[in-house]
This record gives sequence, structure tokens and C-alpha cells, in this order.
Amino acid sequence: MAEQDSRAALISETRQRFNTEYITAKPDKYDSRDVERLQQDDSWVDNFLIWQHDSVDEALKMIDESFQWRKEYAVNDLTESSLPKWLFEVGALFLHGYDKEGCKIFWFKVKLHTKDAKTQFEKKKLVAFWLERYARREHGKPLTVVFDMAETGLSNMDLDFVRYIISCFKIYYPNYLSKIVIFELPWIMNAAFKLVKSWLGPDAVGFLKTVNKNDIQEYISAEYLPPHMAGTDTFKYSYPPLVDDDFQTPSCENGPITSEDDTESREEIETDNKENPDSNEEQGSKKTNSTEQIPKPEENEKVDSKAKNAKKALTTFKGLLLHISPAEELHFGSKETGEKKCLIVLTNVTKNTVAFKVRTTAPDKYRVKPSNSSCEPGTSLDIIVSLHGGCSASLQDRFLIMAAEMDQCSGAGTQELAQFWKEVPRNKVMEHRLRCYVVESSKPSTLTINENAFNVPAKTNEDLHRQITQVLHINKRLQEQIDRCVWLQQLTVVLVLLLVASTAFCFYMLCTQGR
Repeated sequence: MAEQDSRAALISETRQRFNTEYITAKPDKYDSRDVERLQQDDSWVDNFLIWQHDSVDEALKMIDESFQWRKEYAVNDLTESSLPKWLFEVGALFLHGYDKEGCKIFWFKVKLHTKDAKTQFEKKKLVAFWLERYARREHGKPLTVVFDMAETGLSNMDLDFVRYIISCFKIYYPNYLSKIVIFELPWIMNAAFKLVKSWLGPDAVGFLKTVNKNDIQEYISAEYLPPHMAGTDTFKYSYPPLVDDDFQTPSCENGPITSEDDTESREEIETDNKENPDSNEEQGSKKTNSTEQIPKPEENEKVDSKAKNAKKALTTFKGLLLHISPAEELHFGSKETGEKKCLIVLTNVTKNTVAFKVRTTAPDKYRVKPSNSSCEPGTSLDIIVSLHGGCSASLQDRFLIMAAEMDQCSGAGTQELAQFWKEVPRNKVMEHRLRCYVVESSKPSTLTINENAFNVPAKTNEDLHRQITQVLHINKRLQEQIDRCVWLQQLTVVLVLLLVASTAFCFYMLCTQGR
């Protein structure tokens, strides 16, 4: 509690001083949307503070520089249509896949980049476009940057552009960098990348990893590596459409359960219902017939009551169309705990029917029921997410929930929904992403089918990441102090040895003269 109060005080002090020392002097210096967001988004302010070891003075300088950059590059107004189409077609920059820590990978295919002063500004805006797009979706989850330098030459080397990318993480998007992976750095460029280390600074140089085919899988698994990196990922960048986080339709739609694994899952759920009749009565009607996508009127009160209980215990994402619980993570058990099911609760907060569909980055691993349906005004709907067969969840797995309002005259059948999703404009679709978390303890703290309890972990992943980052910074400072102490000890030993040697020499000279 004391730590939270301390963080809140630092954030408040940063805001107040920024208003008085920077905004008052030059009110037109920044985009008003950034200033407004600074007053409302605690995590944004906290990221600057963490990156500067809680030094308010240094954090203010970073915010000032970052806000000026955001206005110069019109970051808040960057859209796909505002950038030249050829920038996307080149495919030198894009987001795809995840590393072993579950961090999204930001690819820079260096061989596709050519240094050109005339197009440099537009290319830098493309970097800002991708980073801002990601930051607004993931809200603080770090990125791993991969510089793919295979088949590159001096004509592709652009240190100014590399420095700009590093500056984005050092100044404009602090605390967003997980690591920088440099694949197959040509020996002729070794000297150039010594400069890169100096740009990163002493605190961030540990993020730099130079790898080849033999050791890149230490950081990224083969499923997200292309063949030339000894991986198995068949993904090939193309445009259009814009790469959209690798989400696909789950392997099991709303159809009947036919496989043995699903039969076992259904039996387990029915068994749980018998053991917990009070808490599971409303779930049974949804599992017996997957075509009943809309709860019956007499069931709505039970579902609504259940959703209310969920919101008390779980963090809830409050979207314009749907409220979604949990807000950020689906908690699955490890192989030891064996928990393979989670629940997502959707609540329609509009006056119209809302169509939704669920997609995932690992469609062969998960079964989602229902994955493509609709929710009536004011009602809630449960979505069961289960692992297929012997599959296990991983940090790299993600889920995307898409929702859009339907006209009153629109139907909600399978054909009507399919036609609706073909015609609905992209800007009318609400999107929300959930990531997976593997619970190692014997008591999973998640929204699960077996225990039917709406529990939430004590801390969110962002909180844990922030605390880990703080610990790492503290550890770094302690290590520096230890290094200084060791250096002083070594210096002391050398001086003592010199003193002993000089004393012995003087004694020897005295003895010699005495003879």
C-alpha cells in the first residue's frame, strides 16, 4: 500500500510540474490530446518515471521531448491511409509473432531498406505508425525488435534510421523494449554496431542480443522464425491487407461436438454441474445446444447475476459495445495443474444486437464456443475457451474479440452473420485482445469452468512487469556500486603493494649505505 501511495505521489508531482514548468510556458508546443492523456493515464506517466529511475526532473525532460516528437510526426493522426502505400508494400517493417517471453516481435528486414534522404521522413513515420498502433492495443506490453540482417550489404546500412528506432524506445516509448535481437550481423558492420551500443546507454545495452541460426531459438521459438533462420514459420509478408496480429478463426466453430476430446470436455463440465448445481445451472443450457446463441428470457436474470458477480472479482474491459471479463488475461493451468478451460463473459451495453466473433493466434490448440454469434441488448453471454487434446497454453497465444452493432432488422443466423461481417465497415468494429497466462500453482487463480469461481490474480501482468523492471534497475545500481567497491579494493591493494615495495626498497638502500 505504501509503495502504491509513493508511486501515486510521484505521478501527481510529475503532472503538476509538467503543467507549471512546460505547458504554461509554451501551450502550443504539444498536441492537446497528448496533454489530456498525460493527465488521465497513470501507466503512461509511470513508464517515463521507471525508465528514469524515478527521477522526476529527467522524466519531465523525456516527456517534453517525446511530446514534441509526437506533434512533429502527427502521431495521433497516423493511419494506414495517411502513409504512402508503397511503404507498406516494401515490407521492411511489420509486427508478427511472439518471442519466448510472449512479447510481440517488431521485424526490421534490413535488406529491404535503402537509405534515401528524400523518403527518410516517411519511413520514420511508418515506424511511429506501427509503434503507436501496438501501444494503443497492448497498453504497456514490451516489444522485441529483430534486426534481420541476412543478405544485407553496406547499401542497406542506415545508422541514422537505426538510431531513430532506438530513440523511439529510449525516449518516445519508454519501458516498451524487451530486447533487440540482431540476426547474422555481417563482420564488416561490427564497428558500426559498436555505436548502437553507445546509443542504447549503460542501462539498456543488456537488451542487445547478437545471434545466428544456432542460438536465435534461445529467444524465439521455431514456430515464429522464418526458414532462413532455421524456423518453421511459413508466414510471408504481403500487402494489402495490413498484417493484423496473426489472428485466425479457431479450429472449432459453433457446430456439434464430435471428437473424443470434446466429448470428454462435455462430460467433465456436466460432472462439474452436478457437483455445483447452484453456480452452474445457467451454463448447462448453453453447452447442450451450441445453436442456442441467445439466452432465453428466463435465463437472462441468472446470466446477468453471474456477470455482476464476475465484475466484482475480475478486472473488466469496458468497451463501447461490450464489457469483457476478464479484461486482459485468460489463465490456464500448467501440465501439472491440468486446468484446460477458461470463461469469457460478454455483456452487451448497447440498445442493439451486437454481433461478435473470437479469433486466436493458435487456432489448432483452442476450441471456442461460441466463436461467432450475437448478444442481445442488456444481456450477457458466456464463451468457453478450452485447450484441445494434449495441447498446453503458452504466453505467445492471443485471442481477439471483434464486435459490431447490428441493425434491428438484421437476423442473427449463421448466414446472416457471415454476410454481416463481409459488409460491416472496419471502423465500426470494436476489437479487444486477450493474452494467455499459465498458472503454475496447484490452485489456478482464474475464471475456470471446474471451480466456477471468479477469482483474479493479485497483480496484473503490467504491474508485475513494472515491478520487475524496477527491481532490475535497482539491481543494476547495486551492481554498479559493487563494481566501484571492487575497483576501490583493487586500487587499495595496488597502493599497499607499492607502499610495501617502496618501504622495502628504502630499507634496502639504508642497509646498503650502512655497510
